[in-house]
Amino acid sequence: MENELQPILNIESAIEAILFAAGYPVRYDKLAEVLGLGTADTRHLVENMADAYNAETSTRGLRLLIFKDTCQLCTKEQYAPYIREALGIRRGGNLSASSMEVLAVIAYNQPVTRTYIDTVRGVDSSYAVNSLLDKELIEACGRLDAPGRPMLYATTEKFLRVFGLNSLTELPQTELPKPPINEEATAVENENASDPQTASSSEQSE
Repeated sequence: MENELQPILNIESAIEAILFAAGYPVRYDKLAEVLGLGTADTRHLVENMADAYNAETSTRGLRLLIFKDTCQLCTKEQYAPYIREALGIRRGGNLSASSMEVLAVIAYNQPVTRTYIDTVRGVDSSYAVNSLLDKELIEACGRLDAPGRPMLYATTEKFLRVFGLNSLTELPQTELPKPPINEEATAVENENASDPQTASSSEQSE
């Protein structure tokens, strides 16, 4: 029979150990359950830990990411080259240049329609949008209140985790181009003129 959990003297150390061993986001209510605490108290404790982990003066190689219902330990971006070298990880990721462009347009302007993305980029973005949906970096979050009711897209919590962000407010400041015409007019004109399932051959070859 499995031994019962014993009271622990250092709750923060226990949280750190759980998050480190998990390697993925852990729910506050789950942490609260195993630690014998209330969910609100557990989240408050984790938020205090995050202040120490994420402080500019911190010498730790880890960050503590805080999300709505979960939290996660991850490595700091500046140590990525050393991690890749030590673990033999090939540089680069699984996202093409076109997917990164689409992801940037969505992240900085969300929620947006695919037509909005096409207009900003000047090229059909169906293939990249579908790829990002498959990777769960973006999601459909409703429909635009305009003729044709085109789908709206936004980034996901997984997007935040992958890029080491606590929230969208931590996105780097940038100036992305805006479409030359308004969103609704573009949606009406283009959504009916193109098949959203058809990707341009140029993007499929990327």
